[in-house]
Amino acid sequence: MQSHHMHNEHKTVAGLIERLQGGETIALISDAGTPAISDPGFLLTRACVENNIEVDCLPGATAFVPALVNSGLPNDKFVFEGFLPVKKGRQTRLLLLAEETRTIIFYESPHKLIKTLGHFCEFFGEDRLVSVSRELTKLYEETIRGTAKEVLEHYTNKPPKGEIVIVVGGKK
Repeated sequence: MQSHHMHNEHKTVAGLIERLQGGETIALISDAGTPAISDPGFLLTRACVENNIEVDCLPGATAFVPALVNSGLPNDKFVFEGFLPVKKGRQTRLLLLAEETRTIIFYESPHKLIKTLGHFCEFFGEDRLVSVSRELTKLYEETIRGTAKEVLEHYTNKPPKGEIVIVVGGKK
């Protein structure tokens, strides 16, 4: 077993490709969702494709699909953004997304949720519809829906815990 995560994936890909070319079989497993969907795995998959190494994907849990369905927002057309940039490029990305007409899906950590919802109020408008789902398929699953301002007020008064998916209605 070998660790392959966001802090080492750039360093481990070459070694994993060598092992695969040597005839080994590797399974990439994640404890937080489907590998390569806002989770390590893309770099390894891309390297396999570039080296003509077969990749088989067994679908696993992906939090954004149930969050999108639970949101009540249009789900016929959507864009998955994953995690917003932490610092550099965040404002630029939010300015661009403010004009997006499709439903937008984000992942966020609990300690950044209030800041992100504040940015949504600032860049998308306080009345933009938002749905925050957390701890999907777990004991404390919850979905809070409302305007960006209402959802921000909720989580300002009740700090969030757990894994979070934010679904934002597109610009009308």
